[in-house]
Amino acid sequence: MVTLGIDAHKRTHTVVAVDQVGRELGEITTKATTSEQHTKLRVWAEQFGPERVWAVEDCRHLSRRLEADLLRSGELVRRVPPKLMANTRKSARTYGKSDPIDAYAVARAALTYPDLPTARLDGPSRELRLLVDHRDNLVAQRTKAINRLRWHLHELDPTWDPEPRVLTRFTRLDAIAQRLERFDGPVARIAAELVEDCRNLTRREKDLEREITVLVTQLAPTLLEIPGVAALTAAKIIGETADITRFRNKDAYARHNGTAPLPVWSSNHPRHRLSRTGNRQLNAAIHRIAVTQLRCHQPARDYRDRRIAMGNTKKESIRALKRRLSDVVYRALVADATNASTTNISIAA
Repeated sequence: MVTLGIDAHKRTHTVVAVDQVGRELGEITTKATTSEQHTKLRVWAEQFGPERVWAVEDCRHLSRRLEADLLRSGELVRRVPPKLMANTRKSARTYGKSDPIDAYAVARAALTYPDLPTARLDGPSRELRLLVDHRDNLVAQRTKAINRLRWHLHELDPTWDPEPRVLTRFTRLDAIAQRLERFDGPVARIAAELVEDCRNLTRREKDLEREITVLVTQLAPTLLEIPGVAALTAAKIIGETADITRFRNKDAYARHNGTAPLPVWSSNHPRHRLSRTGNRQLNAAIHRIAVTQLRCHQPARDYRDRRIAMGNTKKESIRALKRRLSDVVYRALVADATNASTTNISIAA
């Protein structure tokens, strides 16, 4: 089996081929990132035989077209998380930084971690992730506008301090706009523009949330049945997971989302600590589910109490709950994927 590590860029892709023990077999750099150049890469790789796997650093905006062209031609593509690259570079007998060195590090990382998830062609999860990311950007813009608005309101009147989390309500924004009409000068004019920006951003964010909710309801009904999982959390999980069939089992999925604990002990005192690897967006979504369940789901509270009675700290019990929830989420995603494939088959029939 030959591993082809890819260092992807906007204008060029560098590929280094290595054998099963990490010896370099060849190197090539494309002149562009078009589908024609990607075909030349595949033709070049044929000299190493049919048993090959492509390893690409997981930076979707740079590698998406390359991944799609390789997958359509029947190639096997594995995504290497960027966090694995640092340790791989340190362990390699190379110095400095260049495109071939980075491509070689990607290949070595794929050899070191053979169970990395495989890439799939884009589907509904990709569309959902784009919508979720766009909504997150709108929320960030609105937060920035609200912070600026608060400072301008304070400058106009130091006693004017709206309550937290109310500047996303249209009624409060209308009241502020009405009160701003009493003031003159550039500060009041800028504040009025910021009020209008907050109103428009909130309207767009709400429209996106409704669209996301409709899509999630169709894609993941089983996932939505989990206590603590609302539409936006489910959308984040689906978008970041990017096809649950990429993972061979629930343990691989837990490793991917960072809920699998790391052993940190020696001698006779087994201990584990929080893993800071994996997809942090997925980890944050599972953490939100855990916090919600601890607030209003009795089985989760009972599980936490049992862990604490066993000698775990509160933080350790939450980590254990997150690991358990990762398995629950995995089973729900598998069930939804199975239902979706069955539905497609029945429609085709």
